Parts: sequence; structure tokens; C-alpha cells
Amino acid sequence: MGDNTNPSLFSWPTLLLALITYPIIRVCYNVYLHPLANTPGPRSWASSRLPFVWSLLKGTIVHDIERLHRQYGPILRIAPDEVTFASDEAWHDIFQPRPDHQPFLKDPTWWRTQPRMPQSLISAIDPDHHARIRRVLAPGFTPRALKAQEPILHRYASLLIDRLRGIVSENPGNETTLDIGPWFNYFTFDLFGDLGFGESFNCLQHSQYHPWIRLLFNSVKAASYVAAARFYPWLAWLLIKCIPPSLKKMQADHYQQIVDKVDRRLNLELTRPDIMSHVIEANGENQMPPGEIYATFMVLTTAGSETTATVLTGTLNYLLNSPDKLAVLTAEVRDAFPTEQDFTLERLRKLPHLHASILEGLRLCPPIPWVLPRLVPRGGDTIHGQWFPEGVSTKPPPPLFHLLLRFLLVSCLPYSQQADESINPSLFSQPGPEVLSFPTEFQPERWLPDASTDPSSPFRGDKRQALQPFSMGLRSCMGQHLAWAEMRLVLARLLWAFDVHAVDGRRVRWEDLRTFLLVEKKPMEIRLCPRRAVS
Repeated sequence: MGDNTNPSLFSWPTLLLALITYPIIRVCYNVYLHPLANTPGPRSWASSRLPFVWSLLKGTIVHDIERLHRQYGPILRIAPDEVTFASDEAWHDIFQPRPDHQPFLKDPTWWRTQPRMPQSLISAIDPDHHARIRRVLAPGFTPRALKAQEPILHRYASLLIDRLRGIVSENPGNETTLDIGPWFNYFTFDLFGDLGFGESFNCLQHSQYHPWIRLLFNSVKAASYVAAARFYPWLAWLLIKCIPPSLKKMQADHYQQIVDKVDRRLNLELTRPDIMSHVIEANGENQMPPGEIYATFMVLTTAGSETTATVLTGTLNYLLNSPDKLAVLTAEVRDAFPTEQDFTLERLRKLPHLHASILEGLRLCPPIPWVLPRLVPRGGDTIHGQWFPEGVSTKPPPPLFHLLLRFLLVSCLPYSQQADESINPSLFSQPGPEVLSFPTEFQPERWLPDASTDPSSPFRGDKRQALQPFSMGLRSCMGQHLAWAEMRLVLARLLWAFDVHAVDGRRVRWEDLRTFLLVEKKPMEIRLCPRRAVS
């Protein structure tokens, strides 16, 4: 019998040729043949996930996408399989339940839990699983619950003001310059520690971060790298293998501290108006498995603290850079409250300029600037009046196409809403070349009660309902009532107690800050001195 001289299908030359040609085929498919081939967006971003990943790792993803929306319009292709929208209509289509429509589920690339970690409220992708956890926690975040929690808010707000007064009094001239950002974080983390675990992190008491919080901040940027690696499974596997044992131990210790705090709170034999009280049934049994409680309260500590502190820092930064608007708000607060004992959450809700200033802060400094994507459900669906395919055929596709396709991802970025002239025409009403920077101007007047009804108002045509900083639908932020109360109380108490000034040469341009899932804040130094006797 003669030798079989047919070359092996899997010879090294064949494999090498496949490695060279496959990326080329994939790029060509993504640009010319993909169901999204006609969707507006730069070809470089459409051809490969690499430009997206590079922007994510640089921390410029939010501003890059906002800039691209200005160039390409409200529908933007930012990856071979991902589209983002600057559209009020898209918010409702993606996040709000619609009759006879399947839900847009979270993308596991971003949301799946770490190996051997339990599900949390944030990571639960299955709607029923998420709804079960939310039903347990929701009573702790209602306006009724907030009313019972109000004395706790006032206690930590007073502690914040007292600590700042102490620092001011210790300095020559009875004034000081300090970075206000950490102090807002001290307040929000201490408050959530009390409401979540029955014990403060004692940041305000010691004027420094608790070690758990410091580790949290150090891990935020790393989370972007982990998310980027998940787009390339072989790289994610390699990354996990390369994690040193010391870092693994640090992560385990980080988690264990939350476990210990939760266990101490669950074992307290007393009734408190806090969030954890709703996890404990009347018979002393827990309504959630222990693992779910640990994981959920670990992520809630961040979601309920860092985000609120970010908006406070950003809003005050814009106010300091707009002295006329700062003066109006300061006068409103001091006129409304003759003494510090007069502050109540209900009276704070009725201050129009305070409400408007925070809303404008939410527009320009959204608490979570990067809204992570959802999956287009099987069978496809319409978004912003346009049909989008599911991305994976309901029947097995040809082998090559099976490698090229995956679920289509869609998202809406709060920051990109200002790039759509149909949502906020007032942002584009200024003539001349300055129009490109005009949307980033701090203009609280757009949110005053008569701004949408006064015929002479330049903001009359704006779609105010398009601002959704706390998201919408079944996964909207449960803590938004608490967040609003914190922001109103802290900002008002600060402006009531102190004259606050910007420090020349140390101003921060918020729109230049980088984003790694959360905002990477720079030091925001302000000058504090006791309020003048006459405002």
C-alpha cells in the first residue's frame, strides 16, 4: 500500500494560515456584512472591540462616546456587537417593561459574579431572582423608611459640619483650604455603615478612610481591566492565573470584613430603622440566604456611598466655578433656615434652587456615568423606532458565522443625553463656535418650576424627563430617595455654616476627569471660613 501523502487538515501551515486569515475575515464581516453594518459609527470601532477596550482602559470611554454621538447622531455603533443611544425614547424601550416584549437582560460579560461568589442584587441577571432580592430590600428605601431614618442622617450631617468647624478654628485667620471630596465620602460611607450594618465606618471620627474603603477605591480601576479582559476569554483565564496569592488574600479579607459586619448586625437583638431590619423577619429568620446578604450589602456599600459623594463633589465644583449661582443658592438656604435646628428633610425638598442645582449636578456629574449594556432579546426588538436583531440566530448558524456572532448589546449613557439636540435644544441655542462647549455649562435655571412653561424661557423646549441618573424600570436605583435626602442636607448644611470659595489655580474641570466604571476624582480644594454675620 502506498503512503498517504495527503497533508493533514490540521498541519502547522494550515493552522498558521487560519490564525492570519480569521481576524481579517472577522473585520471584513463586522464592517460590511454584520446586521449592524449600516448603523452609524466610526469603522474602526465597528471592525473590532479593541478601540472600545482601549478607551475603557484609558478612562475616557464616557467622553469618547459623547463626542462620537455629536458626530454620528443619537444611534451609535461602538463595537461590532454594541450600540449606544442618546435618546429619551431608547431609555424607555430598553429599560421599561413593554407589553408583548421580552426584557433586555444584563450582559453577563459585565455582570456575572466572580467564581465561587454568591449572587447579589446587582449581579442577579435572572429577572425573577433579582425581583426576589429587591422585594426584601425595597421597604428599607421607601419615603416612609426615610422618615424613620431622618435622625440618623442629621446626626452624621452635624458630625461632618462639626469636624469641618474644628479644622477651620485650628487654622490662622479662622479659615482653611482643604480637599472636600474625601469629606463627602466620609459622610456617605459612615451613614451607610450605620443604615446597612448598624455601625459606622468612623471615617468622620478619625478624619480618614476606613481600610475597607481604601481597598475599595484601589480596586475600582482594576475592575475595568477585568471587564476588558472578559471580552477575550483566554486573556481572562490568564489574568486569573496571574493574580498573586497576596492579592487573593486581600480580596478575601475585604469580603470577610463585610461578612463580619453583616453577622454582627444580624445578631443584634434590637429594633433599628435601618436597611438590614427588613432582611430579618419577625421570627428572627433571614429572608435571604447568608451569601446573598453578604454579596448584596458589599455592593450596596459602594452604590449607596461613592455615587452620592460623587454628585455632591461635582455639584459643589460647578457651583464654585459659577459664583453668581452659588450666591443665589446660599441666600436661599440661609433665608429658609434661621438656625441649624430648623433643618428638616421636608423643608429642604421645597427649596427650588437647591433642587435645581442638584439636578444640574446630576446632569453633568451622573453618579454612574457608564451604564452597562443590556442584551437584545431573542427574536430582536425595536429601539428608538429601529429594528435590531438579537445577534444570535434562533437556529444553529453556519460554523463560521457562529464564531462571528453573539448577542447584540445596547445601552444609554446619561452623559451622552446632552449630545442630542432633540432632548435639550437649549444646549445648542448659543450661536457660534462656542456651541460645542455650551452643553457643559452649569445652568440650574433649566430645572426651576417655570422653566418649562414660561414662553420666554430658553429651556422651554427641553425634554426634562430625559434625565434619568437613577435609571428606570424594574432595576432603577432603590436608594434614590435616600440619595436625594443626603445631597440636599449636606449641601445645604455646608452653605449655611460656611462661606465657601474656589481656590485660584486649583480649579477642577469635571468634564476632564477619567471614568473607570466610577469617576476618578482629583483633589477638589476649597477655601472654608465661618459664614459672615450678614449674608
